[in-house]
Amino acid sequence: LFKPASDGATFQPNPASGINVDHLDYFKFVGRIIGKAIADGQMLDAHFTRSFYKHILGIHVEVDDLEAIDPEYYKNLKQVLEHPLDMLGLELTFSAETRTEWGKDQVEDLVPGGSNIAVTDENKHEYVRLISRHRMTTGIKSQIEAFLDGFHELVSPDLISLFNEKELELLISGLPEIDLADLEANTDYNNFKASDPQIIWFWNTMKSLNHEEKALFLQFVTGTSKVPIEGFSNLQGMRGVQKFNIHKAFGSKGGLPQAHTCFNQLDLPEYTSEEQTREKLLMALREGSEGFAFG
Repeated sequence: LFKPASDGATFQPNPASGINVDHLDYFKFVGRIIGKAIADGQMLDAHFTRSFYKHILGIHVEVDDLEAIDPEYYKNLKQVLEHPLDMLGLELTFSAETRTEWGKDQVEDLVPGGSNIAVTDENKHEYVRLISRHRMTTGIKSQIEAFLDGFHELVSPDLISLFNEKELELLISGLPEIDLADLEANTDYNNFKASDPQIIWFWNTMKSLNHEEKALFLQFVTGTSKVPIEGFSNLQGMRGVQKFNIHKAFGSKGGLPQAHTCFNQLDLPEYTSEEQTREKLLMALREGSEGFAFG
């Protein structure tokens, strides 16, 4: 029913689940189980993609949500937006190639007659919006609707809308126990050393965070609050085991830290004090990255 995302730790509906004729009944049943657990205050070891949590909440997904699901595809779309199509040598149309549950390739129009509408530099933002929506929403629409039919039998849309997608994961799966000593022991550095002031300030800041803030940090850098059973030495990324890594962010020394969840990577600017490190990190955790949303 579900397939793992590129991070190896989170799951989303499988667009090919229709190979089982009863798949929508199963999705409705899973929705009931998740709803029942929330209603009864029971925690489940179930972690979904950020876009699927947004679907549960009725929140618009963003193009940036694709990064955790398919980082290579996301990177290609960013290239489309940032460079002239002629330079990339691409000839695209408003259509999407998909594979059916029987393994056959088919082409679906993103708009009526989309196979005959060329993507240009003038309309490529609309193309990226539509192709992203297809990957995260349209391609699994029936599975999402069946899940929500079961979920809403136990939890009303008005009640669940009080939460955001990060809070929903913690509501379903609970606050994780995060061993900071284990995380620090299994951290790699790029253009930083463990003895650098910025790294010392970073770990001092991490040790000062409360339980919820630590969970938000784990979500921020890995895309999920799930802690590996074997410890952070077995943290999963898009290439299998991929340790948490801190990269020096060159450029503005006053910007916010940035994260790449598919690589478990934190880009940390060269802050000038521990106070600034704490302020900027907490700001990033509370506000998160901003992308462009679509309905």
